[in-house]
Amino acid sequence: MASAHDTIFALSSGRLPAAIAVVRLSGPRAGDALKALTGRIPEPRKAALARVRDPAHGEVIDEALALWFPGPKSETGEDTAELQLHGGRAVVAAVFAALGRMEGLRMAEPGEFTRRAFENGHLDLTAVEGLGDLIAAETEVQRRQAYRQLKGLLGDRAEAWRKRLIEALALVEARIDFSDEADVPEELVGPALKIAGELDAEIAAALASAAHGERLRDGLVVAIAGPPNAGKSTLFNRIARREAAIVSPIAGTTRDVIEVHLDLGGYPVTLLDTAGMRDSADPIEQEGVRRARERALTADLVLWVEDVTEPALTTALLTAPVVWRIVNKIDLRKINREQDIRYKVSNTEFYLSDKEEYGFNSLLTRLADFVATYFGLEPALVSRERQRTLLQSTSHALKAALAEETRGREDIIAEELRTAATALGRLTGRVDVEDILDVIFRDFCIGK
Repeated sequence: MASAHDTIFALSSGRLPAAIAVVRLSGPRAGDALKALTGRIPEPRKAALARVRDPAHGEVIDEALALWFPGPKSETGEDTAELQLHGGRAVVAAVFAALGRMEGLRMAEPGEFTRRAFENGHLDLTAVEGLGDLIAAETEVQRRQAYRQLKGLLGDRAEAWRKRLIEALALVEARIDFSDEADVPEELVGPALKIAGELDAEIAAALASAAHGERLRDGLVVAIAGPPNAGKSTLFNRIARREAAIVSPIAGTTRDVIEVHLDLGGYPVTLLDTAGMRDSADPIEQEGVRRARERALTADLVLWVEDVTEPALTTALLTAPVVWRIVNKIDLRKINREQDIRYKVSNTEFYLSDKEEYGFNSLLTRLADFVATYFGLEPALVSRERQRTLLQSTSHALKAALAEETRGREDIIAEELRTAATALGRLTGRVDVEDILDVIFRDFCIGK
């Protein structure tokens, strides 16, 4: 049975075969295991060349670099060791077999190294989430946001909020429990609620950008929609810079939603190519149109593509948040585009000709600007639904405490402040009710 006291090991590098394979160990017997494999424990935090042998028969498995990180100054907070081996499958399998025969050692479960780092106070939950996002980051802006979360962008702020909230709660608790003490001031609830009001305003500001922070993890969704044979798939392929969708002069070629993930100026974008929207007796095409409408309605931006030679269709059928009108194939109309005001690029209307390569660069530039403006220049404090939900719970409790100011129910105020503090504690994974008493004793010298 798995135990938190076991020494765990796992492959911490990429898929095999590879140039290097990093095998990591963490736990009370990490040093014993390293010595059994290499014959010695190297100087802490300095790489040492070592021959890795199977303790069962002494045969050399590989030559590797060995590293030793004694706890608590290690990534997990425990004794930690690493072997940087040659990345062959047989090499790693032999090392795993040797480790698996040692008493007290077992294979790590998914995420267990990070979990131990959290349990030993080296990471809070927001940093753990930032680490996961950093590993999954595909664009530069995603990487920046994830790294800032890993380094405490939200966690440090939440912990500072929680400490201030504990100060406020300590004031109210002192007023309730120690009102007869001579050294406890009578007016304590007012200052406590002042702190609560300031915190609520700061949390509201953080929540204002929560949607953008969460969206940055998954990417802004841009849907290309419109009637059949208007050039949607051609535009899709040009933006994607590859032949991701089948292009055909036959109307109704695209039957299902096709999507690609793009890096647009460092920002993640999910681009959708949808089926042409029209009435059809074909049940398969009907389903494609239904899916197209469904995805387009939930997109952050819709590029509504029309053929310049066809009657303009109203976009009223498409009530997406933002819709840009793309008039395509304008090479089929003999118009002096330099003189006709209708063919001047606007913020929401563009004229394209794939044949003449006209208008595409203007559209792409505007699209990149739209994405950058959407996400903003400042990093969002909140990047996950869990974080947003807990901050909303905190704000709700703070507002409830503030609403009790005129009623004078100090016990209700204390309970709401306690609820808010608990929500913030859950945000970082650090909930400790004892530190409320610590503040009371420190500030008011109660019990002397």
